[in-house]
Amino acid sequence: MIELAPSILSADFAHLAENVQAVVEGGATLLHVDVMDGHFVPNITIGPPVVASLRKATTLPLDVHLMIENPDLYIPAFVDAGADWISVHQEACVHLHRTLEHIRGQGVNAGVVINPATPVQTLEDVLNMADHVLIMSVNPGFGGQKFIPHSLEKVRKLVRMRAAHNANFRIEIDGGIGDDTIADAVRAGVEVLVSGNAVFGHGNPRDNSQRLLKLATEATLQKV
Repeated sequence: MIELAPSILSADFAHLAENVQAVVEGGATLLHVDVMDGHFVPNITIGPPVVASLRKATTLPLDVHLMIENPDLYIPAFVDAGADWISVHQEACVHLHRTLEHIRGQGVNAGVVINPATPVQTLEDVLNMADHVLIMSVNPGFGGQKFIPHSLEKVRKLVRMRAAHNANFRIEIDGGIGDDTIADAVRAGVEVLVSGNAVFGHGNPRDNSQRLLKLATEATLQKV
């Protein structure tokens, strides 16, 4: 199943509930929430209070992406705020196995993320613990960046690794996903598509979501 996960980082925070309702009407089935601390990445965004507000505004699962140092310290707070998925960066977790166990122990889906320069092979020993693996197709920190094409080769490798390990995690991508990249991502094997600027940056978020989902669905028929 292909899912679109609009990233609220690009939404209008003065009208966040309305923006969320618009993407729901457009077919989005997941909301992506980028949490940045100004240390692991050069930007500061939101914390548990905004997640708690989102939880009141929608029944969609909240996909919380922790781009922060020491994520273990904050996982319970985001769970309490209403997160359904929590993903952490391989690069930020000294004890990744333990961190994924911590997330799963909180009763939510556990995900692991890798930056553009991190090989997918670094995840080999934790693939059976992950509910989803997120490939960053830009360097994390800011929305609106240009897609890094080599990310698709990492997706293809991940598809092969999933089969080899008989694992069942979902493959997610984040960064530069729009009209010109979404089909290639789906054909490579992506199942969860995070898009911020292409959904919220211009025009109607409902119409943008519908268009992106249509392109993604059509691409499932062209997988090679």
